[in-house]
This record gives sequence, C-alpha cells and structure tokens, in this order.
Amino acid sequence: MNKPILHKKTFQELTTDELYELLRVRSEVFVVEQNCVYQDMDGDDQKSIHLWLTLGNRIVALARVCPAGTHMKEISIGRVITIERGKGYGKQIMIHSIETAVKHFGATHIDIEAQEYAKEFYERVGFKQSSDSFMLDGIPHIKMTWTRKR
Repeated sequence: MNKPILHKKTFQELTTDELYELLRVRSEVFVVEQNCVYQDMDGDDQKSIHLWLTLGNRIVALARVCPAGTHMKEISIGRVITIERGKGYGKQIMIHSIETAVKHFGATHIDIEAQEYAKEFYERVGFKQSSDSFMLDGIPHIKMTWTRKR
C-alpha cells in the first residue's frame, strides 16, 4: 500500500489549484455531506497553516492550524476531514497538525471544537473534553483541549 504524502503550507504558499481543492473538499464534506449551511471561508485561512495528505492526486485528509486569537482564543486545529475513514489518515493528519502547532506557534495547549460523535477519535490523539455540549452550525459540538506533556 502506498503511503500518503504530507503537504504543509501557509495560505500565501498555496497555489490557486491547491486552495481550490482544499476549499472544494471542505465544502463537499461540511456543507454537502453533512447538510450544514455555514460560512466556511471565515477569514482564518489567511493566518493558518494548511496540512493535507494525498494518495496519488487526491486528498485523503486535511486540517488547518490556526494561531491563537484567530479562530479561537488559544492555538487551534480545525476543518479536520478524513475522506477515507478507517485507514489511519485522520490520526496522521492530527499528529502532523499537533506537531505543526508546537513547532510553528509554540503550542503548549491546543483547542478544538469537535463534533460530539468524534470525541473518541480526538481522545486517541491526546485531546480531553473541556466543555459541555453546545450547538455549532446546527451540529452538537464539544470543546476539547490538548496539553503538551512536560
């Protein structure tokens, strides 16, 4: 089996084709598949580091790492998508995202707004629930926090 290739770029480094493909996949999953109308292009992409895994020429997972004070008060990871579930790509993109948050932004804490159903997935990469359930864009979410081990 081929190993996926990691891509990691700031917004300014993205080509127009890469940006288009990342936004297309995000729209396909979050807007169409989850039947959720929301503003995906929220102004945080320009300050974020974008990560994605490809197999051949197709994206199999993606995420973005936002500096503190953009999407959330703390450094955060968001727009996490795994296209092919059950193959470990989601875990890989999260591990790369955590490493990126630490390396590029000096993260000691990382926050996410996780869809409730994905709580166990995020727990497997070190996140712990840090809020009660809340509705976000019509979907139940929880805040989860990763803390760097000393």
